[in-house]
Amino acid sequence: MLRIRSTQRLADWPGYMSQRADQARDGALASFFATPLPAPDTPIKDVPMVALDMETTGLDERHHAIVSLGVVPFTLDRIRVSQRRYWVVKPPRVLVESSIAYHHITHSEIAQAPDLDAILDELLERLAGRIVVVHFRHIERPFLNEAVKARRGESLMFPMIDTMSLEARRHRQSMWARFKRWLGRPPVPIRLQPSRERYGLPAYQGHHALVDALATAELLQAQIATHYHRDTPLRALWC
Repeated sequence: MLRIRSTQRLADWPGYMSQRADQARDGALASFFATPLPAPDTPIKDVPMVALDMETTGLDERHHAIVSLGVVPFTLDRIRVSQRRYWVVKPPRVLVESSIAYHHITHSEIAQAPDLDAILDELLERLAGRIVVVHFRHIERPFLNEAVKARRGESLMFPMIDTMSLEARRHRQSMWARFKRWLGRPPVPIRLQPSRERYGLPAYQGHHALVDALATAELLQAQIATHYHRDTPLRALWC
């Protein structure tokens, strides 16, 4: 069986998705994995994408939970804001004040909110067949995976384009970036808003899942326009 850790890069995503489609017991997960993704050599200009962001009660998927999710479908040419979707979901643990101060989702907002399981089928439908784009996959990937395992008894892994990772390639991992660190210069910030500022994108109110999903879609468009080519193959960007 093909296995993948949440923090690893997988070379054979098509093989993994096909295998999971055959093995999945949950109907919604089986349908998600069976929906064809663009081939690895597809030019990024032809790839249907969906930006995903989530707010959580903390940074450890083993002890914290998702409280909101936002998705915005897009391509390099168009962001389909009219097809956006946003959910507030009830976490299995009581909200703490430090969490509320960060994402501004209150006790009253989650009092009548559904469990993530109630919206999971719709979420999977909106992600199926598209390449998911996030800013820092080490939040979205493990949190969603753990949440689905807790509710459906199966893992949920799939390829992503990580806009933070693309910034890190240029500003943290290049030889020039390493040389500047050797000189003692502070690292270039690669969080969402500082990254957007480098491309002249406007400032948005952060820590709202839908707004940050939109901000991530715009950032990827700017990254491709500035540093890549519209014919760049998908395999060069996903992880």
